[in-house]
Amino acid sequence: MKYLYLAIAIIAEVIATSALKASAQFTKLWPTVIVIVGYLIAFYCLNLTLKALPVGIAYAIWSGVGIVLVSVIAWVLYNQKLDMPAILGIALILAGVLVINLWSKSSAH
Repeated sequence: MKYLYLAIAIIAEVIATSALKASAQFTKLWPTVIVIVGYLIAFYCLNLTLKALPVGIAYAIWSGVGIVLVSVIAWVLYNQKLDMPAILGIALILAGVLVINLWSKSSAH
C-alpha cells in the first residue's frame, strides 16, 4: 500500500503542478481548482506513505519522479524545450530514484 499511496501522491502532484501554468496566476477557475485539489490529494497521500517509508526516501522518490514527469508533460503540453544538459540532469534524477528503490536498504522501514 505504501507505494500505491506514493504513486497517487506523485500523480496528483504532477497534475497540480502541470495545471499551474494553465491557472494563469490563479485567475482561471478550473485550472486553479485542479491545482488546489491536486496538492491536497498529493500531500494527504504522501502523509499516508510516511507511515511506512522514511521521510527522506519517500520525498526523494516523490520529488524525483515528479520532476521527470512534469518535465515530460511540459515538453508535450507547453512545448518546453529540453536541451542535452536538461535531459542528462533528468536522466540522473531518474537514475537516483532507481538506485534508491533497487539497492537501498533505507527504503525498508
